[in-house]
Order: sequence, then structure tokens, then C-alpha cells
Amino acid sequence: MSKAIIKIESLTIGYDDVTVLKDISFQVRQGEIFIILGGSGCGKSTLLNHIIGLHSPQSGHIFIHSKDLTTADTAQRREILESFGVAFQGGALFGSMTLLDNVMLPLTEHTALPHSAVEWIARQKLALVGLAGFESKMPAQLSGGMQKRAALARAMALDPDILFLDEPSAGLDPVTAAHLDELILQLSQTLGITFVIVTHELQSIFSLAGRAIMLDKETQGIIAEGNPNDMKNDRSNPAVWRFFNRTAATETV
Repeated sequence: MSKAIIKIESLTIGYDDVTVLKDISFQVRQGEIFIILGGSGCGKSTLLNHIIGLHSPQSGHIFIHSKDLTTADTAQRREILESFGVAFQGGALFGSMTLLDNVMLPLTEHTALPHSAVEWIARQKLALVGLAGFESKMPAQLSGGMQKRAALARAMALDPDILFLDEPSAGLDPVTAAHLDELILQLSQTLGITFVIVTHELQSIFSLAGRAIMLDKETQGIIAEGNPNDMKNDRSNPAVWRFFNRTAATETV
């Protein structure tokens, strides 16, 4: 079994005085595709935003590469944050910049490489996600699926070994979403990248995940962990069964 590359220990998170998730713990293993799933309002994106350092937890610890993000000083925090990439739900591409410039930006800001090297790396990342030849295009000129791929290329600019994806299939048609899932699987298998993906899309969950956790709004915690196929067939928790089998709360199981 591969080692844990991310460890979440006794984490309680929320905003101001409002708690969203309480005392949760889990690990993400190196090289796996790990899914954070659950219904609307359960805290999926809130958890992701805390893990990537956008917010500070109310209590608990977030270890990435054995370094505690919650207690790190400025220099250590910068080192941790530069060890992973993030692709947000809307892509978050800069609309006034070409695709090439979008992907070059992290390299320009965080490395001392010459411009020629930065441009070469950015072109390689775009080619890796199937966007060779689109370097001069603006984000508005692309389809939703292509924008998602471009955001993925930018997230990989600094060669991180961990990528966090927030609802990567949101807003995509089923065929485009399936192609994106295939790309993620390919990157995982060929580059050994560890993926942590927030999603509620069942097809993507079954296509991608070897392991997942399910968050629950009512209990403010993790109510299931393991292989999604096992979760789907487990009748022991009605909330889990309803999510995976798309049944209403009033139906019996």
C-alpha cells in the first residue's frame, strides 16, 4: 500500500462562528484518485478550500507531504502551497490572457526560468491536455470542456505531484465530461499524479475513484469511506444508499 501523501486529523472547519464539518479525519495515498463526495451543502468545497490553504480551520491539522499547513510559518507555507496545483470549478482562467499566457503565469511568478523555457513548458502542458495549437486562443473562444483542460494545464505548470479539482465536470455535457474523466485517468496513470476531486457526478465517481469519502450535512462528518461501488451496494446507511441509487428520502430500501 502506498504511503499517505495527505493526512487530515481531527479537522473542524467553517466560517466565523458557523461550523460546517466537525472532527473529521482521513488520508489520501500517493498516486490515487481520491473523491470527496456528498449532497449539496455538505461542505465538499469548504473542505477543499481549507485543505488548499484558502481558509484556516477552527481546529485540527492538515498535513501535506508530512508538513502541517495549519502551523507552518510563512516560508514553510509557501513551500507546501507550491507542491500542489488547483483547478477551480469555473476554470478561473484570466479572460484577458491567451491560453499560453495563462499557463505561463505560475512559472513566471514562482520560478526564475528564462522566458523561452517558461514558454516551452507551458506549450508542453497544453499539449498534454490536448490543446496543442490553441495557445493563442482566448478563454472565451473555447468550449467549456476546453476551458477545463486549459485550467488543468495551468494547475500542472509547476509539476506538482498533487492536483485538487473542484467539480471538474460541472456544466459539461455527458460526452465531454467522459473525455475529461479519461484525461484525468491518463494523467494519473502516466505521471503518477495524486488527484483529490470534489464532485457529486455519479458517472465520474464510478469512472475515476478507487476510494472516496462521503460527507453529510446533518451529521457534519464523514458517513462513508471506501470504494464507490461498495458504497452503492451498502444498505446499512440510508443516506449513502439514497445518494448512490438516486432514491428519495421517503422511499424504503
